Amino acid sequence: MSPLWTAEALESATGGVMQAPFAADGVAIDSRRLAPGDLFIALRAARDGHDFVRDALRRGAAGAMVDHAPPDLPKDAPLLVVGDTLQGLTALGAYGRVRAGAKIAAITGSVGKTSTKEMLRAILAGQTSVHAAESSHNNHWGVPLTLARLPPGAGAAVIEIGMNHAGEIAPLARITRPHVAIITAIAPAHLGHLGSLEAIAREKATIMEGLLPDGVAILPADSAFLPQLREWAGGRRVVTFGGAGDVPLLAFAGDARASAVTTVIGGREFSFHLGLPGRHMAENALAALAAAAALGFDPAAGAAALAGFAGLAGRGARRQLHLPSGEITLFDESYNASPASVRAALAVLGLQAGRRIAVLGDMLELGDAGPAAHAALAAEAAASADLVFTAGPLMAGLFAAIPAALRGAQAPDSEALAPLLLARLRDGDAVLVKGSFGSRMSLVIDALAREAR
Repeated sequence: MSPLWTAEALESATGGVMQAPFAADGVAIDSRRLAPGDLFIALRAARDGHDFVRDALRRGAAGAMVDHAPPDLPKDAPLLVVGDTLQGLTALGAYGRVRAGAKIAAITGSVGKTSTKEMLRAILAGQTSVHAAESSHNNHWGVPLTLARLPPGAGAAVIEIGMNHAGEIAPLARITRPHVAIITAIAPAHLGHLGSLEAIAREKATIMEGLLPDGVAILPADSAFLPQLREWAGGRRVVTFGGAGDVPLLAFAGDARASAVTTVIGGREFSFHLGLPGRHMAENALAALAAAAALGFDPAAGAAALAGFAGLAGRGARRQLHLPSGEITLFDESYNASPASVRAALAVLGLQAGRRIAVLGDMLELGDAGPAAHAALAAEAAASADLVFTAGPLMAGLFAAIPAALRGAQAPDSEALAPLLLARLRDGDAVLVKGSFGSRMSLVIDALAREAR
């Protein structure tokens, strides 16, 4: 089998110089997680990757991309020396995209990116070989890393592109050069950095700056910004999803565990089952099916894979935990949060049997709108939960706004909240845990898991 990267391709892609020639079967940026035969890229981040080059080689890396030769290595060590390793990774990703024969879909949006990415991966997997980003590798190093790992012979690739600040999506979209670009939703996430919903919409729309001239933009039909998004598509074909869009949500029925959805694509009506609850997840599925059709694959055939689609860790994964106090159903939404996603998660909680408990951490990056946005969740929390636990100074505003009978506990942070929650749980509870990544609500998940038997 040919290597993913020959020595010649590595030098050609990056403009670097090899200290000793080597080929690589994969690409890694963490020496602890590389596979034998990988190229290790020594990025400079919280830790300087150059400090781990020796360890990477000891673990079986084929070679390392560096901006200087670490002093503790022999002169004939397999090194690819470049001017800057992040720029080298970006160049590697761009080269990987250019040589690829795959149909490429790129996904951005305020909510639902990773779920939509994984749904599209599942839809396509039965029809072609699919390459997709791991986890949420959607930033300035994650996107080029995903492209650098793209096998030249893959039939399709699904690339997630995220952002925190203005100007971050367009450069990643340009190296991705997708055939299809999906915007899942426009919602007040990162409002503190961008200042307005319109600015968020404009930033998300920059994914279309990389869209191929004959590419297709997949856009949310119910977005208030749809007219602007159409304009920003620059004359490319637009397919809308959800609501009364081109790929409509004709019918939806859901219970606490799954959903039944009916839609129309290309004049063909069909129904499918989705192994997740919630109208928002059905909308994500429609976006993925619209993208599959735009890429030239059969969406109806692919939709069958969605019956077995389960929530992702930190993004709706459902788990049964046996605690000393009894068995609970845990909904792990701890990876991130915005007003839209919290409302959607609360709606799913409201479908559950038993006592419904919402455990909520601060929604971050909302700027001056933060306090009001948290307090505004009070009606949904009261409608969906029997007991509410909150962590953080912003969620304290929600805690104060809900009826006293619903107040479980408020704590300054997730670590302090965990024991307060554990003390109140009982058999049959349905527990939703959600918050922004920086709120560290995963500590609550970890505390529950430690108590499980």
